[in-house]
Amino acid sequence: LRARVRASSQSHSVRRVLTWAAAAVLVLSVGAGMTLWRPASSRGDVIAAEVVNSHVRSLMANHLFDVQSTDLHTVKPWFLGKLDFSPPVVDLTSSGFALVGGRLDYVGGRPVAALVYQRRKHTINVFVSPAGGDPSTDNVVSTVRGFNLLHWIHNGMSFWAVSDLNSAELGEFATALQAS
Repeated sequence: LRARVRASSQSHSVRRVLTWAAAAVLVLSVGAGMTLWRPASSRGDVIAAEVVNSHVRSLMANHLFDVQSTDLHTVKPWFLGKLDFSPPVVDLTSSGFALVGGRLDYVGGRPVAALVYQRRKHTINVFVSPAGGDPSTDNVVSTVRGFNLLHWIHNGMSFWAVSDLNSAELGEFATALQAS
């Protein structure tokens, strides 16, 4: 009788341990699946947040420029040797958006060109990098923490424009930049 009770008790203990182990595996599997499953736009959302953070940092730290000039023939060559690509630098003064300089920045863990434009007292940062591997191939128009943000790809380059400028004028800026 003792042997049967002991055997029954041991089989219940083994069954209980196996049940708990199976439950733990199920919980971990579901958790890992939820972590891996994300909407396709989440990486683009992360980049958008990074772009806004870089814009805010440039304004807070008073570090808008590594090169300050309204002359595109000063700004464009400044990037030579600092990046592994040549960013398109355009003078849009005739459209009401003055080029005022540029700097190096980082977005998505890689160096990018940050071109700085102004419209009245509003600063527009345009982050430019090669489009290869850019997760956000679609145009993005959004507002993040009160800043208007546009993203587009043109001629193999990825552009992120961010400003406190109203969305209509930022759209005008993007249209002028794409047309040049």
